[in-house]
Amino acid sequence: MGSQAIVVAQINLLMLNYEFPPIGGGAANAHLCLLKQYADNTDLKVDVLTSAQTPGFFEERFCKNITIFRVGVHKKNLHFWRKIEVLEWLAKAQLHYRKLLRENDYDLVHAFFGFPAGWLCYRSAKKLPYIISLRGSDVPGEHARLKLYYKVLGPWVFKPIWRNAAALVACSEGLKKRALSFLPSVAIDVIPNGVELDRFYPPETASKQDEVSGHPLPLKLLTVGRLSVTKRMEMLIDAAQILHEDGCNVRLTIVGGGAFEQKLKQLVSERNLSDIVEITGRIESEGMPQVYRQNDVFVSASMQEGMSNAMLEAMASGLPIVTTRCEGVEELIADNGIVTDEAQPGQIANAVKKLAETPNARTEISVAARKRAEKYSWKSVAERYLSHYRNIVETTT
Repeated sequence: MGSQAIVVAQINLLMLNYEFPPIGGGAANAHLCLLKQYADNTDLKVDVLTSAQTPGFFEERFCKNITIFRVGVHKKNLHFWRKIEVLEWLAKAQLHYRKLLRENDYDLVHAFFGFPAGWLCYRSAKKLPYIISLRGSDVPGEHARLKLYYKVLGPWVFKPIWRNAAALVACSEGLKKRALSFLPSVAIDVIPNGVELDRFYPPETASKQDEVSGHPLPLKLLTVGRLSVTKRMEMLIDAAQILHEDGCNVRLTIVGGGAFEQKLKQLVSERNLSDIVEITGRIESEGMPQVYRQNDVFVSASMQEGMSNAMLEAMASGLPIVTTRCEGVEELIADNGIVTDEAQPGQIANAVKKLAETPNARTEISVAARKRAEKYSWKSVAERYLSHYRNIVETTT
């Protein structure tokens, strides 16, 4: 008599992430969007263990089938993690993780980031299978601030965590390639980030000139991201200055907070660029759709990404993309933008100038951007993860 396939009923899932809104950046937002897709799904019961910005332990009901448990730490900045804060979360979360395992019959664990969340899963791997979503900063690479961290933890912590995972998932082909250069022996799947297409969409009309003066409006450039060394915001400021000095009517808006915010503001002031470069600081998620619709071109000089949530949101909003080459770009940019050959301010400026001088072509690229973004729905992302969950549960039952 042949073996019969195991049919999985409801999956009891524990999710781990040391950042979750309002704490964190792209991975926190991705986790939130995934939960929205799983809300009220009767085939799935989800507990989430994450962080809070003040000490304590807090329980929240996200929806009928999803509960969020927050482990509080002494958080100084919502969008930047000090190493001491990561260690504090890991030490405290470990106690609550063990308690949740004792009190619940979970089928598997899904960790965002191989570390620190992956470390908790690894310690319980003999009892419970786990899946890890590699996000970017948790994969050894060129991140200047984390190079020592990679060197110390990579061989003795990251590799065992990855090897023992039931599944490893990268959010882009580029990140997969970086991960395999670190540990070639593991299998890695790719599930890209998604975008909320109903929130991020192009404006109904685009003004070509100032209705009062009759003069063309400036070309409004936008970049969005955590203000860290890997984002190379100085390069975008350099490019804006080149364009301005060449007589190109542009304005650059930098949206984001982080360790480099004051340094960048000082740079803009010293160069007398306040009329063409604005640094807004972080803008809450609710206000971002309108920010994208108020701008013309999205620019990026990031040296390292998993897959840029901001770039996806810009595409969904109909913005042409000008970017330096980095992970995830090959999957996102085709007829909807320009990828520079080298990460140089002059090349970024030339690409922007090309768009500025060809408004009709820019309109075509805008349409292509939205069309390409429509391939990246959170619904499809959620379905692919759910398929992974079922496969893991079926093979380990």
